[in-house]
Amino acid sequence: MLFSPQELLLFALAALVLVLTPGPNMVYCVSRSLTQGPRAGLISLTGVVLGFVVHLLAAALGLTALLAAVPLAFDAIRYAGAAYLLWMAWQAIKPGGAAPFEARNLPHDSPRTLFLMGFMTNLLNPKVAMFYLSFFPQFLHPERGQLLLQSLTLGAVQISTSAAVNALLVLGAARVALFLNRNAAWMRAQRYFMGTVLGLLALKLLTEKKATA
Repeated sequence: MLFSPQELLLFALAALVLVLTPGPNMVYCVSRSLTQGPRAGLISLTGVVLGFVVHLLAAALGLTALLAAVPLAFDAIRYAGAAYLLWMAWQAIKPGGAAPFEARNLPHDSPRTLFLMGFMTNLLNPKVAMFYLSFFPQFLHPERGQLLLQSLTLGAVQISTSAAVNALLVLGAARVALFLNRNAAWMRAQRYFMGTVLGLLALKLLTEKKATA
């Protein structure tokens, strides 16, 4: 067994916390939903999901080859990943962060353009590639073998979680925007919660040792 049910549940919960952290993909899809309707937001999200698949395949193949060829690569990626997660934690809690549910003046585009823009928004975001390289290693088990299959399994869980959450946000964007505009304290509390979770993930990554076969 590559992962126990408990391990997959823990990963899914961690992925859920991370997808709730506002980023370019969420901002773009929600903005499209607010300015052009939920259908436009869902089409944009489809492009974002395809971008995730491309990033996942690139990271899984590269990460698998690196871990197999270089014994110290696991620790190098672990430390770099922890630093990136700490940076994300700071971005979540620093003053002046942009709210994803603010309406933005975007032009009305065709479904093809919406899809391509969603795809390119994700594909050209280096933070997504860094996310896979920093987040996955703490859940991989090199001693169990089949690293590629492990990475693809985790990727499927992460992409499914991201797609489901963002679809709900797109469909409920108008109501969510109204709620958050009336509850600024809730948005601040959410940002501090996300920052704390990201910081704890970074600490876990720093203190975790690579298991031996």
